[in-house]
Amino acid sequence: MIREILQYPDPGLRLLCSPLIEVSEDTKIIIGDMFETMYAANGRGLAGPQIGFPYRVLVMDTAWKDGAPKPLEMINPEILDKSEETQFNEERCLSIAGEPIEVTRAKNIQVMWLDQNGEQFRRSFSDFSAACICHEVDHLDGKLILDKLVMSSG
Repeated sequence: MIREILQYPDPGLRLLCSPLIEVSEDTKIIIGDMFETMYAANGRGLAGPQIGFPYRVLVMDTAWKDGAPKPLEMINPEILDKSEETQFNEERCLSIAGEPIEVTRAKNIQVMWLDQNGEQFRRSFSDFSAACICHEVDHLDGKLILDKLVMSSG
């Protein structure tokens, strides 16, 4: 089911999301809905609070627009390490209409998370995938790319 994506300045976008303690069947349905919503909105990532789900859950697929879908859900993602080397990107957000915003982020990150089956993963990401994860984790922390207009790294 395609869900409504909250739009800035909805206060739900500023919530500090709670860790997800248990992955229920309802949660699995929500994760499926998040993928469907993200693809329908032509996005590459979507975080729980963007659809009013105030838990630390994100979905992403940085390759589907290139014809090679690689859907990935992350439950309770934790960025363990960020490189000092940075990258500069123009980012868009499904919750913010308008032009892209220039953002500087770590070029490489290491992340630990659970999938919807409770399996734990730890992996390094770089370039666009790293930026996408950082963008979505910001959502889980109640931060938006608009905040990057003031801050210069993240």
